Order: sequence, then structure tokens, then C-alpha cells
Amino acid sequence: MARSILTLNAGSSSLKFAMYDGVSTTPEALASGQIEGLGVAPKMHVRSAGGQTIADRDLVHGEALDHRGALAQVLRLLSEHLPGQEIAAVGHRVVHGGPKYGQPLVVTDDVMAELAELNPLAPLHQPHNLAGVVAARAAFPEALQVACFDTAFHRHHPWVNDTFALPRTYYDKGVRRYGFHGLSYEYVTERLNQIAPHHTAGRLVVAHLGNGASMCAIRNGRSIGSTMGFSALDGLPMGTRCGQLDPGVLLYMMQHEGLSPDRIAEILYKESGLKGISGLSSDMRALEAAGTPEAHQAIDYFTFRIQRELGAMAAILGGIDALAFCGGIGENAWHIREMVCTGFEWLGLELDAQRNRANELVISADISRVKVFTVKTDEEAMIARHTRELMTPAGPNATA
Repeated sequence: MARSILTLNAGSSSLKFAMYDGVSTTPEALASGQIEGLGVAPKMHVRSAGGQTIADRDLVHGEALDHRGALAQVLRLLSEHLPGQEIAAVGHRVVHGGPKYGQPLVVTDDVMAELAELNPLAPLHQPHNLAGVVAARAAFPEALQVACFDTAFHRHHPWVNDTFALPRTYYDKGVRRYGFHGLSYEYVTERLNQIAPHHTAGRLVVAHLGNGASMCAIRNGRSIGSTMGFSALDGLPMGTRCGQLDPGVLLYMMQHEGLSPDRIAEILYKESGLKGISGLSSDMRALEAAGTPEAHQAIDYFTFRIQRELGAMAAILGGIDALAFCGGIGENAWHIREMVCTGFEWLGLELDAQRNRANELVISADISRVKVFTVKTDEEAMIARHTRELMTPAGPNATA
């Protein structure tokens, strides 16, 4: 049988997956997809490596009610379309590695226990990531299970970009700036280093813009600053998350409105951001089509915050040599990119309108000192690569 790698990205109501060959040094994708609507109305989307649709259907009642059920559906379909594949390893996206884990590692019972202790730091992500690990360990007890952390890429921040001005005991307890979307930033950085090393080897800013959104300042391939901090709430406004918020607002909500911590979490994570401001939707496409004053305000605030953080990233880096957009909005919404970049001519950044509207790889004008890119990110490919490295006895953390 052919040895293969399965990658899993488990969310609260979804399971993203991809199958890769496990023999090549750089794994190649065989198929990918997701099941969304877990526990409510699950729907499966699967496509081949060439982009052809393998499956696009609703699952019958009772199927995929949880991550274990979803994984069973995935395996059943993959076995039909990719027969003869042996799952040798499973790579997992795990949002939080805490202050301890700064690189991918093999999952053991002790590691699982430590990762579960980080649930309070990422309550809407970490428990579901670990549920995916539990489901995969049950399905493939002999396979290598590898955790790849979204925080790992940021573990080299200077101390001033890593701390809050709280009593030092909180830093020692792990209350610090972690940063997220690290797998995406790692992939984009490596991709740009292949296609434009001269422009990206120095001072690079990457904007990961999607339902979750953040920005990262990267110098010589290493993260030195991020808009996200202790949690996945900080920084830019997102689809339903608030982004940067004066902590006094939380005190007001508790002390004067009498809201419980659970209710406040619900508001900050699920009712804010683009959805909260617009009163309409968290989907940028819907907001651009709606044309209501509130939708315009949501878009204006989103792009204003990106511009503000771009200035902050430039200050951290001492200037910018290249800017890259990725994520669903960053890769496809030319109007958002145009709004973000307008006014940054003083920084040496000028877009080419035609290239930008065509979503080309390079969207900056020829005269622009700052090179601007759109890059399709691929977190699953990064997970597969890290997993492949740990499949060899000599790989890092192979005995962890």
C-alpha cells in the first residue's frame, strides 16, 4: 500500500482535511476538502489535486454529528477515490502551543494533557483542534500524530513585542502576546522566498485577511511582531470577532450592564466584527453587494484598521520592502486591497490598478519601491511538510 499523510484542521462546526503522498520529501496533495455544519446540517465538499469535484453533497441525518463521525465520512470517501492508501501519519493544526511549544511535535498522552491546559487561552479553537486529534488517534492508533501550532511562528518575538504592561507574575503564568495564523505566515514567507527572494528577504508584512484576520511583521523570514496577542480576538476586526478593544469596555459590560463572562465572550467572538458593525453579515462579499450605509461603515472600519496596523508593522520593521495579501479576502477582494494601499505612496507603495483587479501575483506598479503580492496561502501543505519531516527517525522531536 502507498503511504500517505492526512492533514486535519478541526473547527467548532467543521473539519478541513487533505491527503498527501507520504513518500516524497515535499508531499504532493492527492485530495482535499471539508465537512461543514457539524451537528446541524453537515455538508461535504471534496476536490481532487487537479481541482475537480469529487463530492459536493449534504450528509444524511445522523452522519457527521461530531468530529469522529466527520472523520469516518472523510475516510470512507477517500478510500473509494484513493484506494490502496495507508495513513502513515496525521498532521493536525493546533491553534495554541503556549510558551513551551515552538515547533511541530509528535503527540503523546502527556502532550495532549498539556495542550488541553491551554483551552482557556483559545476557547473557541483549542478544544476542537484536540477533538480532531482524539478522533484521528482512535481511527489510526498506529499512525504518527503530529501537532503543528499556529503560535509557533511567532515564538521568536523580541520581549517588548511579547509582553503586556501587567504585573510580571502574569507573564510568568503565560499571559503574553502569542500571535496566530503562523502556519499561513510560514507558508507565504517560504513561497515568496522562492519567487521573489530579493524583495522578501528583508522587511516583509503579510496580511492574512479572512473570517479570521491578522498581520505579521517579518524580518529575514522570522516573525518579530503580530497584530494578534494573547487571544485570537486582538488586532484587526474580523468576520464576527471584535479585534482591538479598550479593556475598559469589558469592565463597563460587566459592571454596568451586568453581563456574565460567557455572554461577553459570545458577543466578542460571535456577534462583533463585520457582522456586528454592519448588522448584516460577516461575509465581505455580502457586504460589498449590500451597499447599505452600515455595510460601507463595516468595510471602512476594516480597511482603516488594516492601514493603522500596516503603519505599526512598518515602525516595527523600520520600513517595508514587500507587502503580501493572503486569506479569502486578501486573495480575492481587489477593492479591499485598493482601499488598504491608497495613501501609502509616502511609504513607496503604489498599486497597479489593472494587476490588482486581475488578482495577479504581483499587484504593485513597476515604479513602486514596495513590492505588493497576492499569495494563495496553504496551511495544509505546511502541516503536511512538517508531518513528513517527523516521519523519519532523524526528524526533530521524533522521540517526543
